[in-house]
Amino acid sequence: MNRQDEALIFDIQKYSIHDGPGIRTLIFFKGCPLRCQWCCNPESQRALPELMFKSNLCIKCGRCAEVCPRNAIDIASELNRINRDECVNCGICVSACNMDALSLVGKWMTIDQVFSVILRDKKYYLKSGGGVTLSGGEPLFWDDFCLRLLKKCYENNIHTAVETSGYVNDMTLARIAQYVDIFLYDIKSMDKERHKHITGVSNSIIIDNLKKIRAMGKNVILRIPLIPEKNYLEDELENMFKFASDIGITEINIMPYHNLGESKYKGLGRKYDMEGIEPLKFSKDFDIQMQTYSSLFKKYKDIDIRIGG
Repeated sequence: MNRQDEALIFDIQKYSIHDGPGIRTLIFFKGCPLRCQWCCNPESQRALPELMFKSNLCIKCGRCAEVCPRNAIDIASELNRINRDECVNCGICVSACNMDALSLVGKWMTIDQVFSVILRDKKYYLKSGGGVTLSGGEPLFWDDFCLRLLKKCYENNIHTAVETSGYVNDMTLARIAQYVDIFLYDIKSMDKERHKHITGVSNSIIIDNLKKIRAMGKNVILRIPLIPEKNYLEDELENMFKFASDIGITEINIMPYHNLGESKYKGLGRKYDMEGIEPLKFSKDFDIQMQTYSSLFKKYKDIDIRIGG
């Protein structure tokens, strides 16, 4: 099988009622050009299979270390159990682990394999007004794959949504847009320097692409992750709301920061930049702050602003 005919999928969630209307199947692609400091799916960032270790399931039997061809596993170490410089993510240790403490995140799948999963629940999509949502990572990292998959959905009367950072080639976006019913489009900051600091990339391409798909008449739900110490600022919301209003966006979802992905960083042997930051839903001043923004929300009465999507 030619790898050009496959994409790396790290999860498929069925019967979802989020990330688009109705009952949906969510396809999570591996690979993303951004490095958002709060990313809740760090396993989605790198476009290669990766070894995930769950220390709470490990009984230190040593079977994984015995079979590792690179001697990359040290059972005695608590903090650095896996030598990531030596590990090649071959997955041999995963097969040896009887406790599911080790897993290989990312599976190569063909378009037909992914579509067969999508198609199984078509009756639920039609009854609920649902469909399929491509997410990630950045699904459009796999542009040709997504184009062909979305086209198959379109030809089979399956509603399509794409969750994207917008940091993609504009020609890619133009080709794919014809088969997308809704774009779930992330905006992290309108300030170029702040955006680069918190995500690793400039927002110029992202903003330009959003203007272009709106000019095509595509339906866009703008998503704003609200992150303490990063973009949780009134001027940021004001600028994003104004921009959305100017280009005719009618729905914005504000996504308050949570730290549910923190354990995944440990499992991948990475540092979590937001360690110690309290999730906004537990923050004492979050509801108060949202109330103080009520006048800002009312100012943009042409936009349906939802907290949490």
